[in-house]
Amino acid sequence: MQFKINFKVIIGIIGLLGFIIVVIIFSGNSKNIADNTTASLNSVNPNAEDSSNMADHHSLPATLSPNSSLLETELIGKTAPSFSLQDRDGKVYSLDNLTGKNIILFFNEGLMCYPACWDQIVAFSKDSRFENNNTVVLSVVVDSKEEWQNAVAKMPELAKATVVFDKDGSVSKKFGMLTAPSSMHYGIFPGHTYLIIDRQGIVRHVFDDSNMALHNDQLIEEIKKLN
Repeated sequence: MQFKINFKVIIGIIGLLGFIIVVIIFSGNSKNIADNTTASLNSVNPNAEDSSNMADHHSLPATLSPNSSLLETELIGKTAPSFSLQDRDGKVYSLDNLTGKNIILFFNEGLMCYPACWDQIVAFSKDSRFENNNTVVLSVVVDSKEEWQNAVAKMPELAKATVVFDKDGSVSKKFGMLTAPSSMHYGIFPGHTYLIIDRQGIVRHVFDDSNMALHNDQLIEEIKKLN
């Protein structure tokens, strides 16, 4: 009888410990889900306050984190992938019709990337150093022309910038931008990456920036090396 009573007590203790472990695991997962949901909502809502560095939202699981040097290895010194994209007015920009000019491509998340990407796009349009016949600056977004109007309504200065639309993300994918380290939505949207293509269509510079800073000065210096 004594053995049976002890056996039941042991079973009861094991059951209690199992219950406690399940509660702990569930609580941890709930917190992760809540944190991820909050980050996603903030990135989608341009009106949300920028209360933290956007780079904090760019972290990826270690098994998915790509290497920026690998991105450079795959592109630099090679002919750029072909592309053809339109701006708001329907003007087409392609690798073929831009031959003979240096091209800066700024791949970014567009509408959801407020204010960092928007600020960079406006900074391009205001910088007279880019206003010459040898360089074309294209900000590539994954929005449609209609969706982008929401950004222009909020920040009218964007209307002066040359923004081209990669709605289905096919061009971004071709350049490897959907899996760049700066991507906030890995495999789906680009992050904050700059490419320079020379007059012969060769990629000469790649810079992926998870800190999402302005890089006009750096890009100008890289362009000077090509002239």
